[in-house]
Amino acid sequence: QMTALPENKHRKMRSSVSPRYGTAITDALLMCSRDGHEFKRWNEAFFRPGIERPNSWNYGHQYVAWHVVQTANTLPGAPNELSFYASESYWTGKGSAVRRYTLRLDGFVSLSAPMQGGEVITKPFKFTGNQLELNYSTSVAGSIRVELQDAQGIPIKEFKLEDCPEHFGDTVGRTVQWKDNPNLAQLAGKTIRIRFVLKDADLYSLKFQTTN
Repeated sequence: QMTALPENKHRKMRSSVSPRYGTAITDALLMCSRDGHEFKRWNEAFFRPGIERPNSWNYGHQYVAWHVVQTANTLPGAPNELSFYASESYWTGKGSAVRRYTLRLDGFVSLSAPMQGGEVITKPFKFTGNQLELNYSTSVAGSIRVELQDAQGIPIKEFKLEDCPEHFGDTVGRTVQWKDNPNLAQLAGKTIRIRFVLKDADLYSLKFQTTN
């Protein structure tokens, strides 16, 4: 209902010049590409205009520019984050505003499970490295556990689910641990699957790396 939005009289005035000026509203969508040639766009809003207030929910309210920038976190000791900068409030006259939106590193999408739990098994793949690092967020009572399987889906000795303690917290880089600290490098170059078991948790990304 357009008339219920803020500054209805101003919208009507702008519509008298052009209906689009008074009725168009700007959202920010997400579009990405793996090769710079073919793109996928999601039609769900990536950034919504936010709570209704003066100079909001209007034409040009939210133009995201300069793509995405990795910036320092304003919280002391917290890891870097992703910043998006959007111009807004174009119909306020000479002035405009720039608003910063933030997202955790690799926070565009996650595997998410409720408290009753959920799990996923990856497709078979090969890796290099000797550590598996996760970017995740859980509640205090939530957790993530990890099992490594062979290409046929059979749990690998020393890397079974019962060997993995519950990992919990909110971190962009936590090394997965199994009981007795088995050497993950012994599986490098072999075809494996990963089974993730989540409880009130979001898993954002994973990476294998080599450490001394």
